[in-house]
Amino acid sequence: MAKTIAPKQLAQKVINHEETLILDVRNTDEFDNWKIEGGKVEVVNEPYFNLLDGIEPVESKLAKDKEIIVVCAKGGSSEFVADLLEEAGFSNVYSLEGGMKAWSEHLEPVKVGDLADGGALYQFVRLGKGCLSYFIESNGEAAIIDTARMIETYEEFANQKEVQIKHLIDTHLHADHISGGRHLAQKVGGTYYLPPKDATEVTFDYTPLEEGNDIMVGNTAVKVQPIYSPGHTIGSTSFIIDDNYLVTGDILFVKSIGRPDLAGLAEDWVGDLRNTLYNRYKELSDDLIVLPAHYSFAEELGKGGLVSARLGDLYNRNSGLQVEDEAVFRKMVTENLPPQPNAYQEIRETNMGKITPEIEKQKEMETGPNRCAVEG
Repeated sequence: MAKTIAPKQLAQKVINHEETLILDVRNTDEFDNWKIEGGKVEVVNEPYFNLLDGIEPVESKLAKDKEIIVVCAKGGSSEFVADLLEEAGFSNVYSLEGGMKAWSEHLEPVKVGDLADGGALYQFVRLGKGCLSYFIESNGEAAIIDTARMIETYEEFANQKEVQIKHLIDTHLHADHISGGRHLAQKVGGTYYLPPKDATEVTFDYTPLEEGNDIMVGNTAVKVQPIYSPGHTIGSTSFIIDDNYLVTGDILFVKSIGRPDLAGLAEDWVGDLRNTLYNRYKELSDDLIVLPAHYSFAEELGKGGLVSARLGDLYNRNSGLQVEDEAVFRKMVTENLPPQPNAYQEIRETNMGKITPEIEKQKEMETGPNRCAVEG
């Protein structure tokens, strides 16, 4: 019987930049669309059906003395292939529990830093989707920004830290993943915040995010300060936390910028996006640490898995911030776009409260990469 490895164990290898060899046995089109990535991750793709009669198609591509992690969609085919490899003399073989489906849902907490009055800030890295959410704790209270659908993870973390979740905040109406913010707010009796310009079609009550209305977390000087920064959506809102951190949502990433087309309004919103990136953010301190809602490239994973960058450094090296000509910028942002995220329209409607898919359907809707960035 093949040994198994849990998504959390694999996540630790990825964020610690350990050499990791993966044999992905999904069909090539699925693999090409979405795969496990990391700084020192090597992936070999060989469809399961090519291995039913034996492992000859991959035998020469794999070293017998190396650890091999076999991955499939849900964990069944990978166990079969792992058994075949063991029978052929590969001694250090594991099957990823739950396959890519489970990998997509794993959230890995990474500490960003301590806050001025004794609190702390954490980034939850969703390695299988490139989604990033944030957990602020201060004096027994917590706020979460851009909560993922898997709310139990945050609840367990809050219990470990002995804090009460009070505030659930979305930087914008998400189109690539289902927000857990509203449901977690209902469960813990917290307040759910959403930018009002993104909430014109929602079917539920919410507290509007408005510039100048700080959200206090605990009774310390930990502040979440909305800055209206439209572009990715019409209501996209950024936050300054503790005067040190800039949570940018899907406006600005470490290696790219947000795409303005997921509501079908790229031409309308590109001017807002440019104004936010080239004017509003320029007025902020260069020393703010940018914390985005997503990452797109494995090399964005820094020490311990943290995705962050100094704002001033991004103005020097992020290609999306280097386009002086407005017409060239407009063309880049409206024409240089990757495919839209899987089921993005259904995800938007779910986040508006218009539809409530079954859990298995929600998992299916979220498979695949996030694709919230303009490709450089």
